[in-house]
Amino acid sequence: MIKILWVDDEIDLLKPHILFLEKKNYQVTTCNSGTEAIDVLEDQNFDIVFLDENMPGLTGLETLHEIKEKKDNLPVVMITKSEEEYIMEEAIGNKIADYLIKPVNPNQILLSLKKNLDHSRLISEKTTSNYQQEFRKIAMDLSMVNSYEEWVNLYQKLIYWEIQLEDIEDIGMFEILESQKNEANNQFGKFIDKNYANWFEPHTEAPIMSHTLFKEKIVPEISKEQPTLLVVIDNLRYDQWKVFEPIINNYYKKDKEDAFFSILPTATQYARNAIFSGLMPSDMEKLFPQYWKNDTDEGGKNLYEAEFLEAQLKRLGLTHLSYEYHKITNLKTGKKLAENFRSLKDNDLSVIVYNFVDMLSHSKTEMEVVKELASNDKAYRSLTLSWFKNSPLLEIIQQAQQLGFKLILTTDHGTINVKNPSKVIGDRDTSLNLRYKTGRSLTFEKKDVLATKTPKEFHLPSINMSSSYIFAKNDLFFAYPNNYNHYVSYYRNTYQHGGVSLEEMIIPFVVFTPK
Repeated sequence: MIKILWVDDEIDLLKPHILFLEKKNYQVTTCNSGTEAIDVLEDQNFDIVFLDENMPGLTGLETLHEIKEKKDNLPVVMITKSEEEYIMEEAIGNKIADYLIKPVNPNQILLSLKKNLDHSRLISEKTTSNYQQEFRKIAMDLSMVNSYEEWVNLYQKLIYWEIQLEDIEDIGMFEILESQKNEANNQFGKFIDKNYANWFEPHTEAPIMSHTLFKEKIVPEISKEQPTLLVVIDNLRYDQWKVFEPIINNYYKKDKEDAFFSILPTATQYARNAIFSGLMPSDMEKLFPQYWKNDTDEGGKNLYEAEFLEAQLKRLGLTHLSYEYHKITNLKTGKKLAENFRSLKDNDLSVIVYNFVDMLSHSKTEMEVVKELASNDKAYRSLTLSWFKNSPLLEIIQQAQQLGFKLILTTDHGTINVKNPSKVIGDRDTSLNLRYKTGRSLTFEKKDVLATKTPKEFHLPSINMSSSYIFAKNDLFFAYPNNYNHYVSYYRNTYQHGGVSLEEMIIPFVVFTPK
């Protein structure tokens, strides 16, 4: 039962209100003065206090101050005849839960109680009820989804409900959503298996993908009338974008939000190089052998994005544009760019690749403390949000808004929390990634992977004549039989990328204009 303490020097006049609340199963204790209320609070616990502001002796504001010193988290609703601003400000400064002007009617009191005490429960019940209705629709959609547009819509729905449900107490409901996500990823794997290679055929309807993103989506946004800031946050999942979207909305108005598909493998050296070159990996290897490195080659795999971008701008006839490319891989370079950001204001296009989320996912694998902080998707989103709020990137975006930049925000691919191992055997030249493998004579579980023995059908380079590629589906990760148990326990529940999942392949592209 909810216990209310009501403090008013004219408490007898409030008898009808108290009877009304008692009929609604609230337990009401009354006091005639602030001093009496402080004494009662010493001996009893209450869920909420209704406090008259204008009382003889200890005033309402003085009583409020005493209550908050002793029980800071106890909600106090101030009730007053006065509408003077200083009283409201003083009360609000002392963290009141609500502010009511006399005369109050019983329904106002009831509404205040529900707002302050039942708020979480009511939202939780409403959210659960709405998801239960939506669950059946999602299940039906899942059995019928048959196009890339429908997959985007379904995935966005699942993300919406995941974020809505993460703050409620109903663990069972969240488990239902998790099972729906799992089933969706199973079906999505089959869809990609059936359709991916066809997307590269002429005259086939295909989604915007990594290698077509710049030409189809970014170029139309660039003009000499307004500077454009393109931010590519490595490894940014769609759900991570949604949790820090409200912060960007303080500075920018969203014009467009689209999803596009990362190419396979959903790995930085393939997908991000494809964005900046406007080419698939096999074409990069063929046309730019000096820039392209295969998995087994020594050295960095993303060292030539600026050169790829320059070549693409030239190919698209955009050499008249003034542009700069910056890659941020640590806090120091991020701060330096934020300090010098004004120097970019005369460029038509400024490109920033920001590597934080990529570092976060890799740190989660390697550092126990990050494993604790990002133990699941909810925590992973929270950690990303905390980073963004305190990052030089937010400072850069704020400056961009002040200088009138158009903002484009996107990524190269997402990540997935891997939970289940799938055994694979390969020779010593097999690539090391946990979500995809390329090499000769690969032995694997067919049901677990999307496989191609002819890399050119996926427009991927062949390291040798008999190279093949395999991509892990859903939340699987590849493990070798040697030292299997140690390997599995080390990598299980870490964030990886390179394979086939909604989280890795369906990623955001957002355009903003400054407020």
